[in-house]
Amino acid sequence: MNPKRIPAAMFCAVLLAAATAAGAQSAQEVQARQRYEREIAACNSGTLAAPAREACIRAAGNALDRALGGPPTDVTAPSADGRATIVSPAGAPLPSSGSDAVRSRDGRATIVLPADRTAPR
Repeated sequence: MNPKRIPAAMFCAVLLAAATAAGAQSAQEVQARQRYEREIAACNSGTLAAPAREACIRAAGNALDRALGGPPTDVTAPSADGRATIVSPAGAPLPSSGSDAVRSRDGRATIVLPADRTAPR
């Protein structure tokens, strides 16, 4: 057997295994989401009082989270000035830490810059 073909064959085998695992995972995810939609439809059927309906919806969401591996974990980070702790879901961008604010020319006001970060004239 040609030694140069062995890495290519191993690479193909790894890709095939990854694709198979991704297909199985997505099938489980599809089933979990379909079950969630059925449970939500049952919750919203009009037979439950408001508190029971809300509990039913929460239970359906919790079951979906469990099926998909749980809700996203929260990440804590200190603010830029160190005066606060910011708790946000993993992967979410950190909110502005006050650096978007500038003093007015006369010094009597603090102005928060708009999203395009242009200072007022």
